[in-house]
Amino acid sequence: MKTKGILLTLVTSALGAVIAVVVYASFFQPEVRTVEVPVSERAIYTGLNDGISGEFMDFTGAAEKAVDGVVHVKTKSPGSYSYNPFYEFFFGEKPNVQPQPLMGFGSGVIISADGYIVTNNHVIEGSDEIEVVMNDRRSFTAEVIGVDPSTDIALVKINATDLPYISYGNSDDLKLGQWVLAVGNPYNLTSTVTAGIVSAKARSINILGESSIESFIQTDAAVNPGNSGGALVNTHGELVGINTAIASRTGSYSGNSFAVPVNIAKKVVADLKEFGQVQRAILGVTIQDVTQEVAKTHNIDKLKGVYINGIREGGAALSAGIKEGDVIISVNNIPVNSVSELQEQISKFRPNDKVNILVNRNNKEKIFEVVLRNMDGDTGVVKKDDSLALLGASLEPVSEDIKQQLGIKYGVRVTSLKSGKLMKAGVREGFVITQINNQPATSLEDIKKVLLKTQGGVYIEGIYPDKTIAYYAFGL
Repeated sequence: MKTKGILLTLVTSALGAVIAVVVYASFFQPEVRTVEVPVSERAIYTGLNDGISGEFMDFTGAAEKAVDGVVHVKTKSPGSYSYNPFYEFFFGEKPNVQPQPLMGFGSGVIISADGYIVTNNHVIEGSDEIEVVMNDRRSFTAEVIGVDPSTDIALVKINATDLPYISYGNSDDLKLGQWVLAVGNPYNLTSTVTAGIVSAKARSINILGESSIESFIQTDAAVNPGNSGGALVNTHGELVGINTAIASRTGSYSGNSFAVPVNIAKKVVADLKEFGQVQRAILGVTIQDVTQEVAKTHNIDKLKGVYINGIREGGAALSAGIKEGDVIISVNNIPVNSVSELQEQISKFRPNDKVNILVNRNNKEKIFEVVLRNMDGDTGVVKKDDSLALLGASLEPVSEDIKQQLGIKYGVRVTSLKSGKLMKAGVREGFVITQINNQPATSLEDIKKVLLKTQGGVYIEGIYPDKTIAYYAFGL
C-alpha cells in the first residue's frame, strides 16, 4: 500500500508538471518571430525581435565601387652614394661607383575618367619614373601635374579615357564611430580592402613639418606601407580621405591610421590643375588651442575656439578688425575648437575669398568678414616658379671661412631641409653643393638656371663639413 501511494504521488506530480508547461506555453510564452535576412545583408545584423534597433551593414557595394578606382603606384628614383676623399688620395682617382635606382610603391585614387590621379607627395617624391597599374592590370606611365608637401598631396595624370573613378564625398559630414573602408596596396598586395570606424577628426601628428596643414581623419581601418595615397571611402563608396600615415613603433599597422580629408585634397587638386601650385589662403594670425590654463590666464569664459596670440601686420585678419586676444569660434558657421580644425577650414579657400569669422572678444561674440590673402600679403594668384622650392631646402652661398675650411673655391650650402628632392635623395644639412649637372654652383642663381632647363635627372656633387665628398641624383 505504501509503495502504491508513492507511485501515485509521482504520477500526479509528473502530470501536473506537464499540464503547467502546456498552460505556460499556450498563454504566457511570448510569440517568436523569425526575421528573414537577405543574403546580401547578413554582414552585420543588430536587429531584435521588437524591430530593428541597429542597421544592416554591408560593405560589398562600397568595396565594388572603390576597388577599380584605386591604382597601384610604382616609382623609380635615382640612388645616391658617398665616399671618403682618402680613397682618391691613395688610388689617384674617384671610385667608379654607379648609384643604384631606388624602387618604391604606394597607391593612388582615380578622380576623373580622363586620367587624373591623386596620391601622396611622399609616394612619388624624388622619383623620375612613375608607373600606374590599374586593378584590371593595365599599366600606364604617369606625369606629375603638381605636388603640395604641406598637405602631402600630389596630382599625376595618365593618358587614358573612360576610366573608373571614385566620386568625391564630404569629409565634413563624417561622424565619430562612422564606418569607413581603406582601399590600397599594402606590401604590394593589390586591391586590398579593410574596414574600420572614424576614431577622431582634425588630428595633428606632426609628421609634415613646419608650415604644414595637418587635420587628419583618424580611423582604426588597417593601413600598412603601400596604402599611402589610397582611398578612404564611406559606406556609399564616396571618397572621404586619402590614406597617408600610421602611428606605429614597428612600421606596421598597430591600431591607428590617418587620412587627409577629401575636402582639403579636393581644393589642392583643383589648384594644381588650374595653376600648377596651391593657392594657399592666409588669415595672418598665430594661434593656439584654448586650454583651461589659457582660458584662466586671459579671462575667457568658455573652453572653446582657437586663441589668437599674435597677429601679422598687413594681414587679412588685422585688416578686417580682428585683434590679438580674440578667440576664433567658427569659420562660415563651422565650429573650430583646435588649431588643426581652423587650419582645415581656411585651407579650403583661395586668396581673395571672403569668409565670415565669428570671434569671442571679451566674452562677447562678434562676427567679421575677412578677405583672405596669400603668403605675400596680397590677394593675387601666386605664379608657379618652383624650381628651387622643389628641392625642399634653404640654401645660401658659402662663407669665406667655410671655403677655407673645406678647401673649395665656391659652393651653395644646405642650411635646413624639409620634404623635397634633396631630403628624398639622402642629402643632410650642412652639405655644400659645388657642382650641379657638371656646372659650377657658385650661387643660388646657378642652381636655379640648371633646374629650369633640365627635364630629366639632376646630379649634384658636394662636400660635408667633415670633408666627406658625396654625389646625389634625383629626377625632376
